[in-house]
Amino acid sequence: MPGVYGAAAALPSTLATDVRGLEALRSRAAADPKAAVRQAAKQFEALFMNELMKSMRATTMASPESLGGAGASGGMGTEMLDQQYAQQLAGLPGGLHEAITRHLERQMGLTPGPIPATGSANNSVAPIDGRATRVPQKGAAGFVDQHQDAARAAEAKTGIPAAFMISQAALETGWGRKEIRHADGSPSYNLFGVKAGAGWTGPVAEITTTEYVNGKAQKVVARFRAYSSYAESFADYGRLMQDSPRYAGIASRAAKGTLQGQGGAVAFAQGLQRAGYATDPAYADKLTRVINTTLRLQRGLSA
Repeated sequence: MPGVYGAAAALPSTLATDVRGLEALRSRAAADPKAAVRQAAKQFEALFMNELMKSMRATTMASPESLGGAGASGGMGTEMLDQQYAQQLAGLPGGLHEAITRHLERQMGLTPGPIPATGSANNSVAPIDGRATRVPQKGAAGFVDQHQDAARAAEAKTGIPAAFMISQAALETGWGRKEIRHADGSPSYNLFGVKAGAGWTGPVAEITTTEYVNGKAQKVVARFRAYSSYAESFADYGRLMQDSPRYAGIASRAAKGTLQGQGGAVAFAQGLQRAGYATDPAYADKLTRVINTTLRLQRGLSA
């Protein structure tokens, strides 16, 4: 079986079960974690494909020896050929490795919550220079720094952590890139997507937005509250959280300190979704990721 052995020896990378391959992955992880994650994901996919082919062969009537040649050498040749096929199939676009990569990056903290790809997060404030943040997080850091004072003032009244409120504002506005604006392009200063209901007597801004009806996204025209400043937006959000029966429980838990510590971000995000703050079925998961990003950025800003 010289052709099979030669092809297997020329594999572009060894499986993770090879000790040398594992050491190479470990060394690469120290220098380039994301590249190591991508390579590890491909190896996981190759292992999966290899086991899948073994299972497929096991369901046939023919033995490995009869498929690959006589004796043990035929079975070994078949196994090496399967390994070669597995390596060739691993890493193809749309493959299992892409989902594995995303999962590993989230678990390792290599993929933060949604942040702008380039440039400033908010058109009204330039990215902060000289901070312990890296592109593309400079714009996000600018957004966090810009709204910390207003968020802390709202925290003093509601007990909801400032980082949670900044994160929700970031999620609602795409870190300030997609703020609600009036028809003439002027800002509404509405950072939380608070709609103008029947009891609202202040100014409004009408925009086309996405709502989820029975789990399906559709475009609708909606009326949103408008303010004179971002600080007013945070203050009104705080009043909404305290005064609305739908959200009062969240504010109450925050005031008691039950939203602090481990699991607080998840409890806050899930509480908002259960209360119907947004129609997006993935709102809680998205908000939790953004909160984790904001907390990291705050640590960088205070360093």
